[in-house]
Amino acid sequence: MARIAGVDLPRSKRIDIALTSIFGIGRVSAQKILDTTGIEHSIKAQDLTEAQVSSLREAIDGGFTVEGDLRKEVSMHIKRLVDLGTYKGIRHRKNLPVRGQRTSTNARTRKGPKKGSVSVRKKDSK
Repeated sequence: MARIAGVDLPRSKRIDIALTSIFGIGRVSAQKILDTTGIEHSIKAQDLTEAQVSSLREAIDGGFTVEGDLRKEVSMHIKRLVDLGTYKGIRHRKNLPVRGQRTSTNARTRKGPKKGSVSVRKKDSK
């Protein structure tokens, strides 16, 4: 099994798709990596030789920020915005959509389930 950047690549997928399971590598980046290493795009991940896996590993380590380092970098950028008190930072702090989406009717993924109104029960008269 090919393990690159701490991620086990899916064995049954084509290598250009399997590389996208690594955080920080998309379709275009995967194609560029395969072009530089000279590996065919249509080969399955399980059919890679050790030499091909090591060349992929070197290409990714050399030219891309992936997985833990990238996650840390992104979280540091968000933390900087929150600390500065920018508009985007305030939206991050309040768990609201950051990129200008409407919030009156949508944004349930970011805001969570509906809160619902609190109903006041009448006291029982005896």
